[in-house]
Amino acid sequence: MSVARIVIVAGETSGDNLAAGLIRALSARRPGLVFEGVAGPAMIAAGCRPWASSEALSVMGLFEVLRHLPALVRLRRRLRARVLADPPLAFIGVDAPEFNLGLAAQLHAAGVPAVQYVSPQVWAWRQGRVRRMARSLDLVLCLLPFEKPFYDGHGLAAEFVGHPLADRIPLETDRAAARSALGLAAEGTWVALLPGSRRGEVERLADDFVGAAGWLARHRPGVRFLAPMANAAARELFSVALARARAAGSAPDVTLVDGESQAVLTASDCVLVASGTATLETLLCRRPMVVAYRVSRATMALVRLLNLVKAPFFSQPNLLAGREIVPELLQEQVTPERLGRELLAWLEDPARVVAVEAEFDHIHLALRQGASDRAADAVLALIDRRRPR
Repeated sequence: MSVARIVIVAGETSGDNLAAGLIRALSARRPGLVFEGVAGPAMIAAGCRPWASSEALSVMGLFEVLRHLPALVRLRRRLRARVLADPPLAFIGVDAPEFNLGLAAQLHAAGVPAVQYVSPQVWAWRQGRVRRMARSLDLVLCLLPFEKPFYDGHGLAAEFVGHPLADRIPLETDRAAARSALGLAAEGTWVALLPGSRRGEVERLADDFVGAAGWLARHRPGVRFLAPMANAAARELFSVALARARAAGSAPDVTLVDGESQAVLTASDCVLVASGTATLETLLCRRPMVVAYRVSRATMALVRLLNLVKAPFFSQPNLLAGREIVPELLQEQVTPERLGRELLAWLEDPARVVAVEAEFDHIHLALRQGASDRAADAVLALIDRRRPR
């Protein structure tokens, strides 16, 4: 009798954490399940046997992917062969849609139930992908409430499960306790800098984030900066940007912290953050933010030429609110002065901060659904429906 297995492929840090929570919830419901796949440290700690590292999928942008395409194709080919040699109960792709949806299509065609955990932003850009998804997937597990109705309208089974970050982060945050835990002074103004976790985004944003900190320090004397680094590569790249500013005589006082993003966000008064999951974490920590996003010029030129973007916003806080509640700056808008001015505007308008915190509280409650448990229940219901009797 074959072992009851589930294959999971997760991309980068956020996907690794989501998959780890799902693995724990599935294991609690069905002891004895075996998990294998493309894993990060959180998944491995939760009991997943790694076939490859999730860092291999940490690539963003249309043209950026092309440089890594041969390696990604080889990896997907190896995974397909390994999965089909001993078909599991299900395949679950966690985020990394450019990689996972193609693999899911191949496995689904061979009879393996296929799940995508974290909807790609198909409702925002390249909407034509939904037709291929409907042919390739049995289920989409949605983190955001407006995603399920979109899939319902296209005949693809979907469940809104909420977001694990909303479950994990408390509704009330304690700034004083967070500062104490980080060894910071209780008084004073602290601004957090989160330039991203992927090498490409840190390379494109680090100099402007450092420059924005320098601009703000000149216009708001006494402000200090914390930068939680998602990984060693991000720390190295950001340190290089700080060294360049130091050589030019314009380096702000920035304290680098390994990990601890939630503590840093809670301790801060305002946040400059790269677009992505970190914007949601900032929202859940109830901190006003300025969101920046930049891809390569070639990628952006193609996106604009083909009119691929359909959503009015790109940051999660604004998408969830349905209107602009935090500044979001794209491509050429991302300059040290513009970023610095937007941060200063938050620091000088306490009433605006109070209003956005109320919006954040409302969104937090809507996302606080017990996501890992709901996702596990949906996966097991699919497996039980598909399993031969």
